[in-house]
Amino acid sequence: MSFLNDLNPVQREAVKATNGPVMIIAGAGSGKTRVLTYRIAHLLQCGVPPYQILALTFTNKAANEMKERIVKLVGGHSHELWMGTFHSLFARILRREAALLGYSSSFTIYDTDDSLGAIKKCMARLNISPQQLQPQVVRSRIGHAKNHLLSHTVLAEMATDFVDEKVARIYEEYEKSLLRSNAMDFDDLLVKPIELFRKQKDVLEKYHRRFKFILVDEFQDTNRAQYEVMKLLAARHRNICVVGDDAQSIYAFRGADIRNILDFAKDYPECQTYRLEQNYRSTKNILSVADRLIRHNVDQLKKQLWTENPVGEPVKVLECSDDRDEAYHIVQALQQEIIDHQLGLKDIAILYRTNAQSRALEDALRRTGIPYVIVGGIRFYERKEIKDVLAYLRLLANPRDDESFARVVNYPSRGIGETSLDHLSHYAQQRNFSLFAAAGEVDRIPGMQDRAKKSIAQFRSFIDKYASLRHQMSLSELSRSMVDELGILKSFKEEGTAESMARWENVQELLSAISEFSNEQPDGTLEAFLEEVSLVSDIDSWQGTRNVVTLMTLHASKGLEFPVVFIAGLDEGLLPFYSTTIERTELEEERRLMYVGITRAQRKLYLTRTRMRYRFGELTFTSPSRFLTEIGLEAVQLVESKPGRHVAESLLEGSPWTPQRKKTPARRMHHEKHSVRDEMPNYEEESQEVVELKKGSLVEHEMFGKGKVIQISGRGDAMKATVHFDEVGVKSLIVKFARLKAVS
Repeated sequence: MSFLNDLNPVQREAVKATNGPVMIIAGAGSGKTRVLTYRIAHLLQCGVPPYQILALTFTNKAANEMKERIVKLVGGHSHELWMGTFHSLFARILRREAALLGYSSSFTIYDTDDSLGAIKKCMARLNISPQQLQPQVVRSRIGHAKNHLLSHTVLAEMATDFVDEKVARIYEEYEKSLLRSNAMDFDDLLVKPIELFRKQKDVLEKYHRRFKFILVDEFQDTNRAQYEVMKLLAARHRNICVVGDDAQSIYAFRGADIRNILDFAKDYPECQTYRLEQNYRSTKNILSVADRLIRHNVDQLKKQLWTENPVGEPVKVLECSDDRDEAYHIVQALQQEIIDHQLGLKDIAILYRTNAQSRALEDALRRTGIPYVIVGGIRFYERKEIKDVLAYLRLLANPRDDESFARVVNYPSRGIGETSLDHLSHYAQQRNFSLFAAAGEVDRIPGMQDRAKKSIAQFRSFIDKYASLRHQMSLSELSRSMVDELGILKSFKEEGTAESMARWENVQELLSAISEFSNEQPDGTLEAFLEEVSLVSDIDSWQGTRNVVTLMTLHASKGLEFPVVFIAGLDEGLLPFYSTTIERTELEEERRLMYVGITRAQRKLYLTRTRMRYRFGELTFTSPSRFLTEIGLEAVQLVESKPGRHVAESLLEGSPWTPQRKKTPARRMHHEKHSVRDEMPNYEEESQEVVELKKGSLVEHEMFGKGKVIQISGRGDAMKATVHFDEVGVKSLIVKFARLKAVS
């Protein structure tokens, strides 16, 4: 137990309180992950078998990091722990018990797009047009109902208007469609276990015997379904430990219910509560700003964060003219941080409230040649070419998957038109068949052309062929052979554009991922691989090892930390985000979101805002965020900012958030404290000798590394080179400013 000496007194008490319900209120940067990890290690050292411990996290990344730490503390036998995300662990239980719910163990997990596609088809069958009711709205309402454990029957009984009635009907049809397709959506992975445990008491008893200790991370972000399934599993032993921070509850839009943490003691009146209040991450100045902000929330559990870290530099507030000017100054400031403190690009994060804000920031970073990565853009497994290949693999695992069938039956093109697919779908509906089953009787379908019948039959034969080969080839060989026979990679190469080559590269990367999975899990099944990729989150795929600036939304940043953080867009209506009015509970969540952003910063924090901003295509004048007022002028340092060359300096006059200063000529300034020195080149003003480029040339860029030119367009100063770099992928560069060097 010597590892317990690594903990502070409160952490140690929380770790050793193993019996009965325990709630650990863990402030930002207070060592929450360490406490969870050490608590599990302590249980193992006390003789608890690893398979009797259920540890629920919100990301696979967090689960994997904790597993690695536990192995270092107590050894390899901890691999038998049930540790992972809610969705992954309950999917594992559902695969074991699927037959009791009318499913097979090879059920498909539908993502958001799959669910939306299924809902659109349900609406078409019910003659409800998208003009009457938007499918996205229907999907959102069904998800909300599932998270609150409301069946379609209850939803129908609660209906008060036309929309509610229609949603309830679609919900019922959608559930039938999922069962017919042997598919579950993300919400089902939480709802179905509750249905299972309530109906099958012997199954619940089995898992009571199995899981004697339950630990839940990020408890403030659980929804009612998650809370209920935990309550069912913990009912016998009541050894449930929840860890969270009400001040970081930011996912109400996904169904998270802050009442779960605020009211935990009501359901578990005997619970022991521990408050982790020592912050190990941030400076005193950053922590002070966070505290001044969050104290304005009414709904919160009492705690007072403190730190032994240095006071640190003041939090800096920068007001700019517009979003382009804001991006310009953020880039200047991050360059200065790199020079002054010898930081790497990966030490810097730029956070914002909405994804749309990234455009101006990306433009500014590209102009200065600074590489960056966006966390939460189009995820790898959501790219079209990846979803197409995965749809084939999903059909091999689950031929009843109608969404996957419809996606690829005519990809690559087989000459199967919409009319033929309508005939197939109608035939399947009449007989309660899956589309794949109906394809086996294609010759019996009236009204379909012979060419389409032949193509559909060939498609089914193709799937049957590779389904039969599943047990004769490795997963890696199977997938590569199938992709080769489909000719997808060949068609991308023949197209030869930058976009098609990027798609070619993505499919190759998918095949590499399958090979890695096969090597790491020799006994791993196709179903296991598909489940793993279907549950990947943005943060799971972000490693933070590449030396690039990180751009992400405030929501995506939770759980991360960076030496330097910029929070952009502190304009009223943007942060906090609202259109006309905002309710108190919504405002408090926005404040918690801002608090999360502030507490990501370890050593330096910048807050920026604009006097005007383009929103929804129109230029609007903005006022400072109320959060700046709540933090207070006395807690921050206003930074003198010179407008970018494209805006008028007069726009900055008269704001309470702009420091008073003398007029200065609109030329490049060299203030020792605030300007960017010449150690970082200005790519907008300086150009180098341009190397002669052609398609196929090998080049080197000082930040992106080595690469190969795959396309040249334009002439003279407007010439652009599309280059595939070994480390960062495809980039489009203006040759005049790119500083490319020829590589022999």
